[in-house]
Amino acid sequence: MPTVFNWQLGREMSYPYEGGHPKRQFAFVFNLNRCIGCQTCTMACKSTWTFSKGQEFMWWNNVETKPYGGYPQWWDVKILKLLEEANGEPQRWDVAQRDEKKPYGVYQGNTIFEAAEKHIGPEPQRVLGYLPSDEEWRAPNIYEDNSTGYEGGKLGLSKEGASLPEHKTWFFYLARICNHCSYPACLAACPRQAIYKRPEDGIVLIDQQRCRGYRKCVAACPYKKAMYRPSTRVSEKCIACYPRIEGKDPESGGRPMETRCMAACIGQIRLQGLVKMNPDGTWAEDRYNPIYYLVKVAKVALPLYPQLGTAPNGFYMPPRWVPRRYLAQMFGPGADEAITKYLTPDRELVAVLQLFRKTNRIIFRYAIEEGPKVYETERNGKPFTLYNDTIIGYGEDGTELIRTQVEEPVHVRPAQHLNSI
Repeated sequence: MPTVFNWQLGREMSYPYEGGHPKRQFAFVFNLNRCIGCQTCTMACKSTWTFSKGQEFMWWNNVETKPYGGYPQWWDVKILKLLEEANGEPQRWDVAQRDEKKPYGVYQGNTIFEAAEKHIGPEPQRVLGYLPSDEEWRAPNIYEDNSTGYEGGKLGLSKEGASLPEHKTWFFYLARICNHCSYPACLAACPRQAIYKRPEDGIVLIDQQRCRGYRKCVAACPYKKAMYRPSTRVSEKCIACYPRIEGKDPESGGRPMETRCMAACIGQIRLQGLVKMNPDGTWAEDRYNPIYYLVKVAKVALPLYPQLGTAPNGFYMPPRWVPRRYLAQMFGPGADEAITKYLTPDRELVAVLQLFRKTNRIIFRYAIEEGPKVYETERNGKPFTLYNDTIIGYGEDGTELIRTQVEEPVHVRPAQHLNSI
């Protein structure tokens, strides 16, 4: 196999095709500390794209409750077990080699592409994977709101109670769409070469004229976001609402817009954008792009299961109350640092967090106007100062899209009646 550089692994890895990257890449950040599991994003996507015959069990966007939920059921448990069996050990990282080009260190194990090279079986594999059963697709909300067990049994009570930074009894919501990976497993596995990345924005699409429904993409995608449609006998997947990204949505005014799931988010957990790419697949420096800042500068947003090797372009701010070992196997070795920075954010991070869901247009650049000091305190043993700064988000053409403050304004209405509301 050819080799490509995967910056999330900090090294070169095997991949069936030579590396080729767009000038800009569709990417997003989800703040899991804010997700309330309302499924508004899920239904926004469903009502837009997958409401037809044969799409009943297609949920391009879903929100699952971890640690037990998943769609399809046990999707992550199964692929992690296969990868661990292929490696002979759990994931292992050399964090001593961290630098700007290797922000998480160097991954020491095999990826799903490298593990497939060593596979011995009735037919060769390009990607280590599995094909879910029909039963595993039938319950998108399985184990919703189910927490880990209580001390003393299911209905027992904790003797110590619950307190941060980690809860002994916990669950959290994991919102998911296609990650539009830099090295997609679905693309690598397709024998028809029906799957491709758009050169203008890196969105991964399936050419349904070429697809023959072999379901190799379904088996290969470790996140299980390529799905088979029995009524047409071809596969389909999230298309990142590309007409909105292109600015062709009727309400866009010709400007790039966020996807339907992003724009519908009630919990304000989502921020989406386009990041500049270098020829080797690394991100070009774009200091005041909010996605670049959260991932590369603040380093509070991490890829989902980076050890798989697909270089996903979806990034998550880990939930602060969850045991760190669980988060490390899900988001890699940067989880502790990300949570520490989130718990005691610096001045710039506090301001950038205000951009989440403030506009349905894509923000390409931000600027901060400094405001007065609001108060000082200590958080998690560290000094913390809050400033009422103003953050401004700009569009691709430099037009101001949003202007908001760290502190929300308070409006007091004159009381004319007993119930003045």
